[in-house]
Amino acid sequence: MFIESFKVESPNVEYTANEIHSVYNYETTELVHELKNGSYQWTVKPKTVKYEFKTQTHVPKLGVMLVGWGGNNGCTLTGGVIANREGISWATKDKVQQANYFGSLTQASSIRVGSYNGEEIYAPFKSLLPMVNPDDIVFGGWDISDMNLADAMARAKVFDIDLQKQLRPYMESMVPLPGIYDPDFIAANQGSRANNVIRGTKREQVQQIISDIKEFKEKSKVDEVVVLWTANTERYSNVVVGLNDTMESLLASLDKNEAEISPSTLYAIACVLENVPFINGSPQNTFVPGLIDLAIRRNSLIGGDDFKSGQTKMKSVLVDFLVGAGIKPTSIVSYNHLGNNDGMNLSAPQTFRSKEISKSNVVDDMVSSNGILYEPGEHPDHVVVIKVLSLLALLLC
Repeated sequence: MFIESFKVESPNVEYTANEIHSVYNYETTELVHELKNGSYQWTVKPKTVKYEFKTQTHVPKLGVMLVGWGGNNGCTLTGGVIANREGISWATKDKVQQANYFGSLTQASSIRVGSYNGEEIYAPFKSLLPMVNPDDIVFGGWDISDMNLADAMARAKVFDIDLQKQLRPYMESMVPLPGIYDPDFIAANQGSRANNVIRGTKREQVQQIISDIKEFKEKSKVDEVVVLWTANTERYSNVVVGLNDTMESLLASLDKNEAEISPSTLYAIACVLENVPFINGSPQNTFVPGLIDLAIRRNSLIGGDDFKSGQTKMKSVLVDFLVGAGIKPTSIVSYNHLGNNDGMNLSAPQTFRSKEISKSNVVDDMVSSNGILYEPGEHPDHVVVIKVLSLLALLLC
């Protein structure tokens, strides 16, 4: 059975006028290496960690600022939300398609909440807590290209033409703010797009991003802002003592205009200083130790290490299943044939390396979890291949 909503009655849950308070006792175990009877042995002991959660019942008006708003991800996400908000339907070669949120964890998945008369009861994931309705999100952001989102949508070639025609009036007026551009961190072939960039020193660029966030929040009348990096994959930044290893060194390097601070790290610094959540959707090491140190000290939320929503996700699911079943993968070879701008950027060795590391690392935890299948230091032979094939356009093969 499927129900739309529910309320929890529990000694661990309290509803107030403005908040939901809950207590969760997480039952886990800890291991100790103890000397007993003349020899060391491993002992497993139960452990309980008490968590207290407080959730506002008022759902804030949310603004989402995308770095790379005019890219394929940015314009497609924006167009998809508009199509749902406006109830748009469009003709495909097979049928008339109605906009929906299939593929969304919060909007299209369900959870088991219990049983009733022996029957399993499920509810929408979004009914767990007061959650933002995607239809209500206000979008904004930055891009190194000044192309409006309607033209960017046409360039991306993701949506059917009929849908593009209906979305164009809503998206023509959406123009990205100038973005931070550093050709040393992405492929040289991206230079032709870079006609909408923030000038000045790195400190001045950070201040501009902070000003942009404040202005967006004021103009759009949103309560909260989240910044999401969905721009090009960057090369890895060098982590150097005295450069970016601590908060102090990172901020000092910012003032010195050090070249090794990447654009994504600059956006993250701005968000931490402004106490705005920053989510990284690309595989580069945006969160250098100094940035993590800064975020911890300012109690600001940062997260994310590549979306891993396509082939990488499939790979991690399959390897987890195989290793969990006692089956030993000895070789993993993945081929990515890309025809879009992501593929163009990843054709550069330095940016490809970031993606290669991200795609390879997903199996490390699973391999290290099974000392029966794998000897210490042993790993599957893992090869990642990414090739550009322009004929494919946005198809990922």
